[in-house]
Amino acid sequence: MEIDLSTADITTVPTGAIVNAAHHALRGGGGVDGAIHRAGGPSILADCIARYPHGVPTGEAGWTTAGNLPARYVIHVVGPNYTAGQRDPALLESCYRNALRLADELGVDELTAPAVSAGIYGWPKESAAEIAVRTLRETRTAVRRVTFCLVEPRLYKAFSKALG
Repeated sequence: MEIDLSTADITTVPTGAIVNAAHHALRGGGGVDGAIHRAGGPSILADCIARYPHGVPTGEAGWTTAGNLPARYVIHVVGPNYTAGQRDPALLESCYRNALRLADELGVDELTAPAVSAGIYGWPKESAAEIAVRTLRETRTAVRRVTFCLVEPRLYKAFSKALG
């Protein structure tokens, strides 16, 4: 699998599926989640409500239409909130594994992703990057490329280091 880094706005990059760092309710919110819902339009929220009326648990994932985004799907992953005490690395690993599993089920071979949990949820940047890169490299999948959109310079640096 090829892992690329970009400073582009995740909502502008053409891809098979955009990975969304979502709140467990899957109703939109701040940060990447809010940006994806705003740019994609109301069909994403409508699909979230229809498919996942009770949301999804931390570490799990669900998928919806991509609405107006330059993608076929949005894969919503619920990352652990480090600031609130959810500090088990297995939860963060699970987000990436579940995103890849859904991509395989949907026939998507290219993903665009944020640094899950490394923003408002407070997961330490270096650890978030190491977990993301290691999990992608170790997980069997048909996905051939994942592009991380990292607009914050310290995140970009952490992912660059994790990639070696």
